[in-house]
Amino acid sequence: MQLPRDSLNIGDPAGGTAPPWQTLPEVGARPPLTWVPVRSLSERHRPRILAHLMALATADRYLRFGYAASDAQLAHYVELIDFSRDEVFGIFNRRLELVATAHLASLPQSAQGPHTEAEFGVSVLAKARGRGHGGRLFDHAALHARNRQVDTLIAHVSSENTAMLRIAHGAGATVEREGSESLVRLRLPPDDLKSHVDALVEGRAAEFDYGFKVRTRGCDGLLKAIDAVKGRLTRSQRSATSE
Repeated sequence: MQLPRDSLNIGDPAGGTAPPWQTLPEVGARPPLTWVPVRSLSERHRPRILAHLMALATADRYLRFGYAASDAQLAHYVELIDFSRDEVFGIFNRRLELVATAHLASLPQSAQGPHTEAEFGVSVLAKARGRGHGGRLFDHAALHARNRQVDTLIAHVSSENTAMLRIAHGAGATVEREGSESLVRLRLPPDDLKSHVDALVEGRAAEFDYGFKVRTRGCDGLLKAIDAVKGRLTRSQRSATSE
């Protein structure tokens, strides 16, 4: 399944002065101040992925897919994600809401030519922008693509999306204009021991972070329940005293 058109395309820095998987900030945003954990998503996350996509505004859906996808089209897209072949990543906030996702889709062999290619797609909720999530997800996806022996990342971007095209040009990726769309290609270096260790460490750290958020949220819920009980007891005591 080919990944629908996407809005974010980041490639190899010009001149080869930095690795192509280096995190780059989104246009107009400051670089993230801290490391952002990225969690691998699976079959059981389909409902959360769908909820995330449906929270996108009409204009954001257009930039994500190349058309203003309806709720039914989004549901069909999520239903067709093949988790055994593709990889989907997500960033969760403290409330365990999926605020950003990326889809790394393997392309059919017949479409690859001499290279092994994967297509990258990303979406970030409006309230979570300006924190470098798009660049962080690209960084993570590129690392995993290398480890799967993918040598080329491609992405489709609306030609109207000048901000994302500037990122692609500035990063050294090849950009080919195709009418209302542009095709971005980024060549990746081969995998090595470090890339596999990095992916392993990041994965475990993300799982630890998610577990911590779950426990923290549980404690918050318990404290709120205790406060509610205290409030009812206080009101009952006041009522008894007034009588």
